[in-house]
Amino acid sequence: MPAEQTSAAADHQHVGDHQHVEAVPEDVYASWSAAPSPHGHHMAFVSDRGGEPAVWIQGPEPAHWTPLRTALRRVVTVSWSPDGAWLACVTTAATASRHEVWLVRPDGSDLHLAAGAGGATAVIGAGPWHGWSADGRLLVTEADGSSYDGFSTALLVTPLTGARQTLAAGPLFTLLDISRDGRWVLLRRGPRGVRSLVVVDVDTGVETAVSAGTGPGCTDKGCLSADGAVVYARTDVGRELAALVAVRVEGTAPPTLLAERDQAELQDVVLAADGRRAILAWNVLGGRSALSLLDLTTGTDRPVEPLPRDVVDECRFFPTGSRLALTAESWYDPRGVWSIELASCAATPLSSTGSHTLASSRGASTPSVNADELTSPELRRLRSVDGLELTGWLYRPQGPGPWPTMIHLHGGPEAQERPVYNSLFQSLVAAGVAVFAPNVRGSSGFGRSLGSADDRAGRYGAIADVAACAAHLVDTGVAEPHRLGCMGRSYGGYLTLAALVTYPELFAVGVDVCGMADFQTFYAHTEPWIAAAAVSKYGDPRRDAALLRDLSPIHRIDRLTAPLLVVHGGADTNVPVEEAEQVVAALAARGVEHEYLLFPDEGHELLATPNRVTFVQATVAWVRRHLRIPEVYDAVPVAG
Repeated sequence: MPAEQTSAAADHQHVGDHQHVEAVPEDVYASWSAAPSPHGHHMAFVSDRGGEPAVWIQGPEPAHWTPLRTALRRVVTVSWSPDGAWLACVTTAATASRHEVWLVRPDGSDLHLAAGAGGATAVIGAGPWHGWSADGRLLVTEADGSSYDGFSTALLVTPLTGARQTLAAGPLFTLLDISRDGRWVLLRRGPRGVRSLVVVDVDTGVETAVSAGTGPGCTDKGCLSADGAVVYARTDVGRELAALVAVRVEGTAPPTLLAERDQAELQDVVLAADGRRAILAWNVLGGRSALSLLDLTTGTDRPVEPLPRDVVDECRFFPTGSRLALTAESWYDPRGVWSIELASCAATPLSSTGSHTLASSRGASTPSVNADELTSPELRRLRSVDGLELTGWLYRPQGPGPWPTMIHLHGGPEAQERPVYNSLFQSLVAAGVAVFAPNVRGSSGFGRSLGSADDRAGRYGAIADVAACAAHLVDTGVAEPHRLGCMGRSYGGYLTLAALVTYPELFAVGVDVCGMADFQTFYAHTEPWIAAAAVSKYGDPRRDAALLRDLSPIHRIDRLTAPLLVVHGGADTNVPVEEAEQVVAALAARGVEHEYLLFPDEGHELLATPNRVTFVQATVAWVRRHLRIPEVYDAVPVAG
């Protein structure tokens, strides 16, 4: 994907969704959310190969994909009903950071909205049928857009008639699974970091808490056995790394430990339709993946290896139970849909040809980039100012260092930097800029203690982690002290602003992508269910008002001296655009060099390929300009 240099002369740029972008081969685009048909002959998945995420169908013939002929735009996930009659599609609402659930026939007909109308947001459940009950009804959680306690309703929706059966309701509920006979439903409840599971008897409404152990921790994922008598739960209650336990719904028996690892967190558990086996996805400390197949009748847990790529997610059993569909990605290959034969562990690409080449802007004579032309990241370890061990992925340009360097801070904060394809990182490296992507405190994948270390006042430690990363890069000869910058998205955008105002002497340039500037205005303007769930991480906007004010970068914006690129989506209601506007206004009033790149029709994520290309181009040009890198470069392809 060509990335021509862009001018930073204008303070404000408004970018539309439909500007021209040169076409690139389909392998460049990302694909995810594999949904096998009930007979296993077709596969539905989501791909942005057409310019923005949409549903595609793979037929029985290999390497043959067709788009679902429907008006649906910006699809997040897709799931096939057990009877094969329907596809459930979760989409991003056009004017907000909310989700809608649509139902459509596999031929594209009979499209209608199932949940998420008005100001509500909706998601589908999990379980063996990935959001469906055994009898073909849709598992939906709908959060009320006007409720400030995150009030949610768990529903069973009949696809043809739209009839709704309410299963449960309450603050911060999410429906996960339902037993085959429809008697028991499994729900998650609570705010971020302190969630728990509860089973509800549909007939009586009686709730039973799922006790995964004693002590601090979170139980946030799970599924029901076929008869609904047992919950298989992912939990870190009373332990450092998340593991799998079995909890009987009725009775007082303590939880039974089914699987754990010394150097990996359990990321997900997916039950087969027969209820006798489960796939366990493990996040190995550092960020790579591992899979294992657990026989629930014998307790045997065997590895599924090798994996087709470094990082895997979204595992689903094929109907026969002999194969898995999953999403796999690596630093040289964007997300793609693959299948794995469980007997032989042979892997087959389903959404692409599986080649290791990507499109390039280097002219017709060299139309592709091989993996060996990209930069393989190196896992680094360092200590923060208080001795806490952190890790991060370092992307280095060719030749000897030190180099001009950017620290990139991920969102969440519960997200994690993993060795996956990132066109921004690779484009910066191609321009001669090293990139360090750390997992500061608050990141997932490294245990309960690190994940909760930034809660409330612990956020001061997360800000200090950024300075520790800068010191590590300079001390180890990676970074040039006066050519170091900081950038990040969402929470990473907040942390970028916080670092720039706390340590202005460290950074020569900054890039803030949809970051929070003021916790007070964030809580006032974000979606109500987002605010309700965030209190456990950030603090209560009333009880912790003084702390939140002190942690808000806008109140120290006079200390920000680095030239700043501010990027935001005009339809973002997660971190509303007011957060960017107050930063831009404050910098303009103080005469600080800045540029504002606004995408009017995007929400919290840039979903349209043209917009992502523009973002990468503008960011690389801004960084190159302020880190004083005059050379012209060729960018690598942009993928979702």
